[in-house]
Amino acid sequence: MSPTPSPRVHEATALLRRVVAQHRAPALASGFGAESMVLIDLIAKQALPITIFTLDTGRLPQETYELMDRVRERYRLAIEIYSPDAQAVEAFVGTHGVNAFYRNVELRQRCCAIRKSAPLARALAGRDAWITGLRRAQSVTRRDLSVEEFDAEHGLAKFNPMADWSEDEVWGYIRRHDVPTNALHSLGYPSIGCAPCTRAIEPGEDIRAGRWWWERPEHKECGLHRRPIAITVREERLGAAS
Repeated sequence: MSPTPSPRVHEATALLRRVVAQHRAPALASGFGAESMVLIDLIAKQALPITIFTLDTGRLPQETYELMDRVRERYRLAIEIYSPDAQAVEAFVGTHGVNAFYRNVELRQRCCAIRKSAPLARALAGRDAWITGLRRAQSVTRRDLSVEEFDAEHGLAKFNPMADWSEDEVWGYIRRHDVPTNALHSLGYPSIGCAPCTRAIEPGEDIRAGRWWWERPEHKECGLHRRPIAITVREERLGAAS
């Protein structure tokens, strides 16, 4: 007899089912972190018609690519992959250098706009619901996160089924259900993004301390969950064409 799911799992599953019932084209944006792996596991077990997509920035750790393959093998799910515009990347790197994001917040945000925000806009085009693995406890920039909200930038409903989950609840689910995870987690990386912008953290540090560690905490968003710097992407493409 299967164990009774916890209230958190019950609530998340119920929300996912409601999203499917009320929206014609829902999608989960996954960076293959611990939280989105829980959601992938729930989606697969419930056989929910939710598209799973990821943003391949071109600078992800090898461990992330390896996990993508494990997810395909374990769950037999298709993963849509969206990459940045090559001309925009070439223009940015040619003008500012391959590691310009270390110099200041503006260049880092411009890099994220090209490599993440613009591909996200393509991934969400034509969809009416966007699901994420965001949690309130992850950072100071997410303290006001709602379980359900409207994303005005992309013009669609946005759902955060794990908004109320704690770190222990996430990893408790992963251990109970033997969910595959990124190998970097066991090396001290609780939050994983692009390789040059992610490091392991020390005991007692905030779980997002390893992301853009050279910046102030209130700056630590890539643009996916705030207004994207779309004008920057257009500028970089124009630079490539000139």
